[in-house]
Amino acid sequence: MRRALELAERGAGWTSPNPLVGAVIVRGGRIVGEGYHQRFGGPHAEVLALEAAGEEASGADLYVTLEPCVHWGKTPPCVEWIIGAGIKRVIVAVRDPNPLVDGRGLARLRQAGIEVVEGVLAEEARKLNEPFFKFITTGRPFVILKLAMSLDGRSATRTGESRWISNERSRELVHWMRSRYAAVLVGINTVLKDDPQLTARLEGARDPWRIILDSEGRLPLDAQVLRLESAAPTVVATTQGMPPAKEEELLRRGARVWRLKSRAGRVDLADLLARMGAEGLDSLLVEGGPTVAASFLEAGLVDKIVFFIAPKIVGGPVSAIAGSGVERLTEAWQLRDISVRMLDGDLVYESYLG
Repeated sequence: MRRALELAERGAGWTSPNPLVGAVIVRGGRIVGEGYHQRFGGPHAEVLALEAAGEEASGADLYVTLEPCVHWGKTPPCVEWIIGAGIKRVIVAVRDPNPLVDGRGLARLRQAGIEVVEGVLAEEARKLNEPFFKFITTGRPFVILKLAMSLDGRSATRTGESRWISNERSRELVHWMRSRYAAVLVGINTVLKDDPQLTARLEGARDPWRIILDSEGRLPLDAQVLRLESAAPTVVATTQGMPPAKEEELLRRGARVWRLKSRAGRVDLADLLARMGAEGLDSLLVEGGPTVAASFLEAGLVDKIVFFIAPKIVGGPVSAIAGSGVERLTEAWQLRDISVRMLDGDLVYESYLG
């Protein structure tokens, strides 16, 4: 199953909004077939593993990271392929929460006389597909808040200098995250200050959708997010505060403009996530500055945090998270399932809210 999880990870960034799935076929103590879901709309992991195994699949065990599908989608049901190949036993990490599946695939296998084992490395499998699990059950993207800060919690110096707080290895990980998740978001102030590209600049990486929060239409027409060539679109999330003429100019430059509800003069973030879900975007990496970070936290929309903490003390007023803050410690956002690792001196702190 660990091998199946490793295979599944290879599809990261390419299968969305479908899940990451890996499959391994074992017969007589040796692997005779492997496969993973490589691209949205492409063959499923089980089918590729069965094709690799050929006749040796008959009487073998199939290890798969997610319950095989039992419904027609972009491809035929995997359970029928498994039954037809003569698989003897299926070991599944976790059930598929998709209402079209959710136990039906396992029931069909058992009905066909195939032994089914559930729950092998289930937590690892759930974490691998945390965006899919949220998206398929709520219709909303999984939200990751990424911040880089000094040891004393500052995102910039008192003059506004912020490049670079984190080190090169940390920045490489951020590019991988952009490739991994469906969309990346920043506020208009970040664009005005840094003019970022918001692309995944790694070999073979996939660019995310780039979403700019710009309630009044201040995005410069020569910004890099409008000039760069990428298969992924740039979206300007705005309100009725954007002048129609500015919208027309943005559309001419290839951007998409989403006019959304407003809250206190800013883009309503819940409405934004609803629109993202309708577009099939299952995950969002929030890379905005202190104000955007506070807005997502205060709205209760963050699922996971990834904080890069550099071994530097900066001082000054520029906190990594703005907003009004909490009055009492009992009101602070509580974190769980914490993991910490080092990258050339930077501390990478990952956790979940709730």
